[in-house]
Amino acid sequence: MTGDITAKVKTKLCAADCASGSMNIGMGRTSFACCNTDQCNVQDAPDPSNVPNGKKCYSCDEKSCSNMMSCTGSEDRCFTATGGFGSLTAVKGCVSKSICDAQASFKDVQGASCCEGNLCNGAKSVTQSFLFLCCSLLSFILLH
Repeated sequence: MTGDITAKVKTKLCAADCASGSMNIGMGRTSFACCNTDQCNVQDAPDPSNVPNGKKCYSCDEKSCSNMMSCTGSEDRCFTATGGFGSLTAVKGCVSKSICDAQASFKDVQGASCCEGNLCNGAKSVTQSFLFLCCSLLSFILLH
């Protein structure tokens, strides 16, 4: 969700390395549900929980990465990814442990890491390419 604009996208596919859980980067949230039988993905992944769990992480917007956010549901880790799209950019937020454990999901995302403590993903400023990195990261995760 960005401002008053919301969009819901559903993607169903086969994946070699799959993790169930959710990710929230402030400007966008996603949830994943895995199954392992033929055509088992007929059901949609559940919407991410809105119930705060006490965990806090930093998130980024177009200006900085010093925004504190409350994690919800199964999001028990903080997430950071950096990339070089002309200039250094960053994405930060909350993520479920199962998604962090699926290291293969992040192999093509530069500087992707997870950590466990509150606000462990540190505050840091960002540059203009932030929105492009957010969209790229979410697309990569959804389509891999």
